[in-house]
Amino acid sequence: MNATSPAGALLLCRAEPETVRPVAHLLRERMLLAPAGDGWSVLVPEGKPWQGAVAEAGAADVVEPVDRVVAGWAAALAVGSAWPVLALWWDGDRAGCMLASGFRRPVGYVWLADGTPAGEDEAMRTFAERLGLDPVPDIQALEELIRPDPDADARIRLRGLLAVLTRIGLILPPGLDPDTPGDRLYAAADDRPEAEPVARTGRREAVKAELDVVESSRLGPWMRGPRVRALAGAQFAAGLPLALWGLRRRGGGWVLAGALLLAHGALGLAYDRMRGAEEPVDGRG
Repeated sequence: MNATSPAGALLLCRAEPETVRPVAHLLRERMLLAPAGDGWSVLVPEGKPWQGAVAEAGAADVVEPVDRVVAGWAAALAVGSAWPVLALWWDGDRAGCMLASGFRRPVGYVWLADGTPAGEDEAMRTFAERLGLDPVPDIQALEELIRPDPDADARIRLRGLLAVLTRIGLILPPGLDPDTPGDRLYAAADDRPEAEPVARTGRREAVKAELDVVESSRLGPWMRGPRVRALAGAQFAAGLPLALWGLRRRGGGWVLAGALLLAHGALGLAYDRMRGAEEPVDGRG
């Protein structure tokens, strides 16, 4: 990568920051998270995987291509989430986008530095469908981005893509633009008062982040809160008499079944209490 055309990337998540935060922690990468319009968030990576021209060992070939790195991040964020992730990236030779959505195959598009389209036309239609764009005007606008245009280089193509996304609420914070070099991109995000770091270190923090992700999924209501307490109560109510009945009848299978119900109920209550104790106490009187 040369100094005149450094690489950069943005991860656009169609979800609010509080929803994105626990999932972003799992990447274990230094990033900044900020709101990006109505129902959108942006993650700005520090960019060390592709900015370090010389590694500690002195070997330049350890630098990873920006498109490969952000594609992996986007896929990791989107798996198991109810919201899609759009990765935008650029370097000295090309620029492109990649959309990840659940377990579906990611779809992407690439432009050469001069704006020459280098992808499959069908990708843009899939892109529009998965993001819920208007099937007529928005698709027409996207198709303009994959037609030859000598006056539109790769960065202009990316700005055109962002302009289409403003129709579904995306508004990037000032300074976050495909024309911004990667290192200045992170600094621009860091200057925003609403931006927050998401990287965590340590095994305990990583486990907590994973639990946060599970709790924000469809399983969440059955892991803590009123539902899990009611379920635990039912397990105790069924498990205790079942175990006692098995002991009186000397039925090992019934005793085991009752013990399992009691154990599940106890674990559910313990987990609910433990996670509740980790939450900050509201100091309002």
